[in-house]
Amino acid sequence: MAVQIGIQLYSVRDALAADPEATLNALADLGFTRFEGANHRARTEDGIGFGIPADFLADIQRERGVEIIGCQINPLELDRLPQVLDFQEKIGNPRIGCDIEFYPYGDIEYVKRRAEFFNEVGRQCAERGMGFFYHNHFQEFQRFGDRTVYDMLLEYTDPELVAFELDTYWAYRGGADPLQLFRDHGDRFVMIHQKDFPKDHHQPLDVFDGVLAADATITMKTFDEVVKPDGFTEVGTGTLPIQEIIDAVDTLPNFKYVLLEQDYAPGLELDSVTISRDAFTRYANVDW
Repeated sequence: MAVQIGIQLYSVRDALAADPEATLNALADLGFTRFEGANHRARTEDGIGFGIPADFLADIQRERGVEIIGCQINPLELDRLPQVLDFQEKIGNPRIGCDIEFYPYGDIEYVKRRAEFFNEVGRQCAERGMGFFYHNHFQEFQRFGDRTVYDMLLEYTDPELVAFELDTYWAYRGGADPLQLFRDHGDRFVMIHQKDFPKDHHQPLDVFDGVLAADATITMKTFDEVVKPDGFTEVGTGTLPIQEIIDAVDTLPNFKYVLLEQDYAPGLELDSVTISRDAFTRYANVDW
C-alpha cells in the first residue's frame, strides 16, 4: 500500500487571490491533483474558498483530473448546512470538516455540546452519502484535568458520524504524540495535514512548555499571539518524523490522504510548495 498525497489550498492562498486559474494549474503541473478547500466565508458563500470560480473548478476537474477530496467550512452552521452540502455534493466532494475550534478552559460541558453538534453535522452529511471530519490545532491538546479536549472529542463523537483529520504539526505543538494517537485510535483517522517545524526555532515545539500557560483560555486572539510565521518550514527541512508518520498512517484501516499544508511560506508560496513536493517524492510509501 501507499498513502495518497494532496494539498490544502490554504497553502497557496495569496497566489489564489492573485490568479486562481493559473495557481490551480501550477499545482496540477507539480503533480498535486487532490485538493482540499477551505471556505472561510461559508455564512454567505458556497464554494471551496479562495475566490475559485465554480465554472473553472469544473473545468480543471475535467481537464486535469483534479479531485476535491474535502473542504473545511467556516463558520459551520446548521442553518446553512443544507446549502453548503448541496454545492459540495454537486462538485463531487465526499466530505466536509470544521476549520478551527476553541474551548473555554475547563468547560467539559461545552466540549460535550460541541461533540453533539459535530454528531449532528455528521448525521446530515451521512444522509447524503458524505462524511464529516474534525480538524485540529494545538488547543485541542490542552488538558482539562487528566484528559485533553481531543481525548474527549474522540469519546463523545460517534465513530459512525465523525472522522478525524489530524494535523500532526499542531498535535506536536500541543504536546501530543501523533504516532500514539494512530496506535490508540487508528480507525478514526481519514486524513492528516503535514507540515514541518523549523530546526533551532526560538519557541519549543510544545507551546505548553513555557509559551502558553497550561490553564489559559485560548481564543483566536491568543492563538494569533502564540503562532508566528517563522514557526513553519517546508516538509523535509525541519524536525518532525515525517517518514514515521507516513508509515504509521499507511497501516490505518480508513485512511485516505496525506495533505500538505504550508500555513506560512518563507518565500513565495508556490516555491515552498515545490520544495515540499520534492521532499514527498523522496519518502517511501507515497503515491501521486
